[in-house]
Amino acid sequence: MTEIETEPSLATSEVFNDPPLDVTPADAAPRVWKFWGTALWGILLFVAMFVGQIGAIVLFVVYRGLPLSLASMQLVGGEPQALALSVIMGLPATLAVAWLAIRIKKASFVDYLALHWPSWKQILFGAVGLIVIVLVWETMSRSLGREATPGFMTDLLKSGRDKGAVLLLLFAFSVAAPMSEEVLARGFLFRGWSASFLRVPGAIILSSLVWTAVHLQYDMYFLAEVFSIGVWFGYMRHRANSLWLTIVLHALNNMTAVVLTMWLGS
Repeated sequence: MTEIETEPSLATSEVFNDPPLDVTPADAAPRVWKFWGTALWGILLFVAMFVGQIGAIVLFVVYRGLPLSLASMQLVGGEPQALALSVIMGLPATLAVAWLAIRIKKASFVDYLALHWPSWKQILFGAVGLIVIVLVWETMSRSLGREATPGFMTDLLKSGRDKGAVLLLLFAFSVAAPMSEEVLARGFLFRGWSASFLRVPGAIILSSLVWTAVHLQYDMYFLAEVFSIGVWFGYMRHRANSLWLTIVLHALNNMTAVVLTMWLGS
């Protein structure tokens, strides 16, 4: 009796030989750092920003032939030129660590940080909301008899004007600082934490708290104002999916504060 050989059907061959196209390999690494990974890398970003800023002060101390001590660093760090360069030097250090963390995940630096340019409507909407928040805090400050600007910032900007460092301070506070802080808070931290169990609301709150902690040189009243602005920035980052939007809003806020402080001080 002759055996009849049969070939496997096309369907059977596809099922057993060709894996489905939508199956992701089990060992594929996720493209986003989740809660703890984001938190640990966020600490490294903050440390890098701090080291970059301190490094600029150390260079000033060495250049002037002063002893490398805490007293010398405090003395030099209080000068407007040195402080401005310190803020500026924090930016490349922050960007370098952010790039490394994102590179490890083999993700796009632009997409990970949402470096997409917003529409003019989004910029206008974000600016109007920021103006409302600032005006509310300004009104509260006047009603409580408080300064609208911290006293040490007023003194620093006056000193910068007298020593010809206005443009350097303006660049530091209106360009370098917004970019460094936004890459840390609304860029890296928000991206990872919003993909974790915190989701978007938790990521907005926690990243705003971290951003507020960066400004511990202020008192509790100004810290509350910083936090409220941070929440608005976080919302706009999520709404527009654009870090450039929050960088622009942050820059506008700082530039307005610097210009008004120097104008009123004069």
